Amino acid sequence: MTIIDIAKESGYSVSTVSRVLNNRKDVSPIAKQKIMEIVEAHNFIPNNNAKHLKQTTTKSILVIVKGTSNMLFANIIEAVQKSVEASEYTVRVYYLDEDANEVSEAIRLCRERKPIGILFLGGNPTYFEEQFADVSVPCVLVTTQADGLGFSNLSSVSTDDAAAAETAVDYLIAKGHRNIAVLGGDLSASHTSKQRYRGYENSYRKHGMKIDTDYYEKSRFSFDGAYRAMQRLFEKNIPISAVFAMSDVMAIGAIRAICDSGRRVPEDISIIGFDGTLLADYYNPKIVTIRQGYERIAARSMEILFCMIDLNSPAVHELVPFEMQNTESVKELN
Repeated sequence: MTIIDIAKESGYSVSTVSRVLNNRKDVSPIAKQKIMEIVEAHNFIPNNNAKHLKQTTTKSILVIVKGTSNMLFANIIEAVQKSVEASEYTVRVYYLDEDANEVSEAIRLCRERKPIGILFLGGNPTYFEEQFADVSVPCVLVTTQADGLGFSNLSSVSTDDAAAAETAVDYLIAKGHRNIAVLGGDLSASHTSKQRYRGYENSYRKHGMKIDTDYYEKSRFSFDGAYRAMQRLFEKNIPISAVFAMSDVMAIGAIRAICDSGRRVPEDISIIGFDGTLLADYYNPKIVTIRQGYERIAARSMEILFCMIDLNSPAVHELVPFEMQNTESVKELN
């Protein structure tokens, strides 16, 4: 029996259960009674050492965000802030450049701000391998897998980026596309880009197609970065029937470059994005995209972090399912 099990059985959130276990007064009598009945029925005993640690440190949770144009991260941050509103914790959000070393920043912030826990939105496993041993507070790496890193205070909640990208490219190939360009980050520095490009390669190999590196163009995860990257693809004078963009933001930047070149989407070039943000739904044309379940990602990230903080729970690593959103930006070729 864990705090998550109690939350599921009672129908209340993990933060509510945590407040009851810590004898907080900001819980309704009905909620407290129901939760305590479950606690007593299962002979649940909170970890007093973890509870003491929580009471003697700051109540601040840090959210370290890589990149300033990631619409998925914006959705996750909003969901995280809502989940913390009714708790005794406060959230502080720090934005970094997408190429910055998030672990070095975390070490500095731990020294200066003394947080009780950290959420990393995006991350490079290499930085964690090299420096994370100097971070002692509970942490969750969000949207990047950390199961192979082996740190007892580092959990992760993510989508299988390689499998999702492979699904996206499979979809384009099934629609008859063979000349598929890719817009993504620096493959030597961006773990997310590397995994999504691996999915692209897996799909090509599975279908017996030759991989041509000329079809990969490096871009920042931004509108302008993708716009310029798409222009560079056109300058190569290679045949392109479709584009796999590694984010919805990139897809929109690419669409603008395609339209400005006198071409049309999807009549001349099809495009597929990644993330499943609301922006993709409301853009014209609606963008075919891989939808990451950001609500689930945010909820599980916070539940796991609360358990690590309140109950000294071990690290947990979860993959959240993804799904294809089939809309208007891909044309089927004859």
